[in-house]
Amino acid sequence: MSSITESIDVAVPVRTAYDQWTQFESFPQFMDGVESITQQSDTMTHWKIKIAGVQREFDARITEQHPDERVAWESVDSPRHAGVVTFHRLNENHTRVTLQMDTEPEGVAENVADAVGLLSHQVKGDLRRFGEFIEKRGSESGAWRGEVNGPHQS
Repeated sequence: MSSITESIDVAVPVRTAYDQWTQFESFPQFMDGVESITQQSDTMTHWKIKIAGVQREFDARITEQHPDERVAWESVDSPRHAGVVTFHRLNENHTRVTLQMDTEPEGVAENVADAVGLLSHQVKGDLRRFGEFIEKRGSESGAWRGEVNGPHQS
């Protein structure tokens, strides 16, 4: 299992950063390799990704969500991964977004990519693009401000 932690400071209020992050279907606009995400329910998403020529589809479950604070998830099946993104108010117009993710690479290509730091590099780039995306917009494209209090809520 590999662990990655990356952060970025963005020039938007914490509510704006958080609200945009809850718009999972917008992720392909700033995440390399994410072809599409379909929001199936408040707590279930279906992902289609293509990284280093490898295509995958998987479902991920939101296990915890607290407005302006955190969103945590875990994959339902393989590829196995879990993570949390947290939002820290730096001041009225600046927010630190921190992404922590644990992933279990599958196959030779994914293990090599992990060994040379490709996933960490990609996460850092995705956060940078998220910052550019939300700062350029200046406001969120939508929001979901519901609470998810544990891994077994649906």
